[in-house]
Amino acid sequence: MKKIFTLVFLCLSWAANAQIQLVFVDSQTQIPLSGVLVVGPDGKEQVSNESGVASFPDTEVLLFTFSLENYASILRKLGPGNHQIALTRAATNLSEITVTAFETERTLLEQSAAIALVSEQDFNRFNETSIVNAFNTKAGVRIEERAPASYRVSIRGSSLRAPFGVRNVKIYWNDVPFTAPDGTTPLNLLDLANIRTASVIKGPSGSIYGAGNGGVINLNSPAEVAGGRVSSEFMAGDFGLSRFRLGLAQQVGSGGFEASFVSQKSDGYRDHSAMDRKVFQLSGVFNPSEKQQIRTQLLISDLNYQIPGGLNADQLAEDPTQARPGSAAQNSSIDQQTIFGSLGQEYQFTENTSNTTTLYLSTTDFENPFILDYKKELGFSYGGRTKFEFNDQLLKKPIRIVLGAEAQGGITDAQNFGNRAGVADTIRFSDKLRASQFFLFAQAEWNLTDELLFTLGLSQNYSSFEIDRQVDASGGPLGVQKRTFDPILIPRVALNYRLGEYSSVYASLSNGFSPPTIDEVRTNEGSLNLDLEAEKGVNYEIGFRRGKGNFNVDLTAYYFKLEETITTFTNEQGVVLFQNAGATDQKGIEAAIDYGIIKSNSGFVRDLTIGTAYTGQFFEFVDYQKRENDFSGNDLTGVPQTTLVTRLDLRTSMGIYANITHQYVSEIPLNDANTVYQDPFDLVNVRLGWAKRLGAQWDLEAFVGVDNLLDEVYSLGNDLNPFGGRFYQPAPAENWYGGIKLAFNY
Repeated sequence: MKKIFTLVFLCLSWAANAQIQLVFVDSQTQIPLSGVLVVGPDGKEQVSNESGVASFPDTEVLLFTFSLENYASILRKLGPGNHQIALTRAATNLSEITVTAFETERTLLEQSAAIALVSEQDFNRFNETSIVNAFNTKAGVRIEERAPASYRVSIRGSSLRAPFGVRNVKIYWNDVPFTAPDGTTPLNLLDLANIRTASVIKGPSGSIYGAGNGGVINLNSPAEVAGGRVSSEFMAGDFGLSRFRLGLAQQVGSGGFEASFVSQKSDGYRDHSAMDRKVFQLSGVFNPSEKQQIRTQLLISDLNYQIPGGLNADQLAEDPTQARPGSAAQNSSIDQQTIFGSLGQEYQFTENTSNTTTLYLSTTDFENPFILDYKKELGFSYGGRTKFEFNDQLLKKPIRIVLGAEAQGGITDAQNFGNRAGVADTIRFSDKLRASQFFLFAQAEWNLTDELLFTLGLSQNYSSFEIDRQVDASGGPLGVQKRTFDPILIPRVALNYRLGEYSSVYASLSNGFSPPTIDEVRTNEGSLNLDLEAEKGVNYEIGFRRGKGNFNVDLTAYYFKLEETITTFTNEQGVVLFQNAGATDQKGIEAAIDYGIIKSNSGFVRDLTIGTAYTGQFFEFVDYQKRENDFSGNDLTGVPQTTLVTRLDLRTSMGIYANITHQYVSEIPLNDANTVYQDPFDLVNVRLGWAKRLGAQWDLEAFVGVDNLLDEVYSLGNDLNPFGGRFYQPAPAENWYGGIKLAFNY
């Protein structure tokens, strides 16, 4: 009856062309939608009636915003006449959620890989000072923060060789390679304001993305501008935390730009753990023609944070807030300034042929006084990525072919000094470092049947680095030493079978490799370990997904066999060194379940969702001999066997919301001998808030939250195999925060 009434209404109102008539329908069912909030440029508001109808007595083209609970808001210019507006329901199940991975855009049910999506809602469930909590709600993903802004990323236990920094994981930011040519990633340069969503491809992905056995993280903050918006936010919390953000978005023609500035400071939970970061980002999107789109971005980041250092068990029990003796006196810290710029183009040659190309330049000034030394580096890097996509048919079945290449290079002046009370002393050694990596990739996706998708990918990879030693105070040899790794082919084969409209199964076989970084070859005391080999592995994986209505299930089982595993050890001077340690067997299970108990456009409770993510990692060393010790059969260092995360989200018609998260992490072996463990711990984080649109143009949100509600004593990133038993990097105790966000839309 509603459809008939709407049709009659449109016919009767056809003559009334001196006004703007709107009818709102669901884009899939075409059922009229009541309760749609329509806001005009003069602030006038209307709500669509039971037939989905709203009207404005205007005779000129106006800019409207349309919003409804559980639907994507849209902005549109409309003139006098009758208009049907189709609103798209926000994706709530796996058959609707579209994700880009392995250079293909498909729904999650059609993807033949283990993929975790981190949405803007996931980030906003926590205090928004870092990416850690949001990523750690996902099965198989763990980001550690040993000190504020000191990140370590682990995808399926891939951080074994990363005593500090981000390694063995490839990271892209808005389709631009953000991982440096030497394999490290300065993830801490980005504020959460520079990231809106992220997708994590778990396991080796070298057939498309090159080096990195852990996987790939695609960070996105696209400049999607409609109209104009000025926004600001402020947050404060325990341990001297303060964060301020100012943002501007402006539509220009069919494109536009966004700019933001963020300043974040904290005194830190521990002594000598303060952090100060300022980030400016400018991004733009322009459409010279219907076939061409140009995207550009500029990032300027100024980061300084102190390094409190690891504690032994006695120091931890005495006072977890203390710093390692000597850290403050030597000003152990990181001071880093970076400018990163990129330019990208998407061009549609024909309906079935397109190209996407991005280029970037980056420069970094880096200083790192440490207890044992003082490092200074000035680096410059460059690179780009291009891909051609072809859509056609083979034997009357759709086929998509992707061909592309990625290249990166970097030059760094690196000097190592003595450290005299936090000031650089006499030079110890000085090097000019060069790193390069290049790979070609190809992939074909062929729909063998309507239900069966076959994927074959292959890349050819080249990498090398060069160390030109110009000064060595110890009298060691000077000159150039170069390491070029043998070209390596990385294949991937995958199948995806649709069991029905709402479920699918997939299987994949993929290879991976990860050469050592320059920091692993060139250590702080000046020695060069040019014999360090690249890790190589093969991953077998099967998965099942089902998403219907408000109930989603995602299950994965995998077996990763890694050869030439790189592990760490510490000499008597406390210098971290690296070695190849035989092989590891890594068997794992990942499960994610989400259930929308209530999804409603009416009533007091609009959204009530519960979700859980289970990670089971059964990893062990194989054939691992370290000096006189045989660690074969031991659990992999730094990897918890069980992680269980449970989430509860509530949102009401008044704008009040609540986000509650519980995370359980089992014991973690902290040395290769498995004689020292971190105890299991439970984390509870809570955020409560109120968010509402005020009038036609203002958005307001106020919130308060608490992290580590149970006041657990734990480390969010331990030191592995350290000298002197300094395993522990205590994380903050119970801490509170609160803030406000305000935005003006024009």
